[in-house]
Amino acid sequence: MSSEPRYWVVGANWGGDDQREPFFRRGYWTLGWSDSDQPGMAAARKSIVPGDRIAIKSMLGQGFPDIAIRGLGIVKEVGEDKRVYVEWILTDLNRIVPSRGCYSAIHGPYTIGEEAIWLGQVFRL
Repeated sequence: MSSEPRYWVVGANWGGDDQREPFFRRGYWTLGWSDSDQPGMAAARKSIVPGDRIAIKSMLGQGFPDIAIRGLGIVKEVGEDKRVYVEWILTDLNRIVPSRGCYSAIHGPYTIGEEAIWLGQVFRL
């Protein structure tokens, strides 16, 4: 198994209610869907591991080809409560990057080898 971190792009908007600030303040991220409603997203969340990198994104509106990166962090642990505990490094971002199809609640894992330029845009400190 590689020691290189994997990268995740996640959302924080639950039906129009932005959860970013509570996530940043409380040090975690969680999926806004039940596991039974979105089993594919739940399976993706279950594959996040400590040391992975995570970025919270938001959409810029219907039809926009870009997303805004709002925060960056490093995963500390994935709890039994289905929360992904994160050390948030940057939480005041408004970095516009190409969406690369990241419109739903969780995308990844990405590795540097496959998306180096785009991941550099998303995750630069």
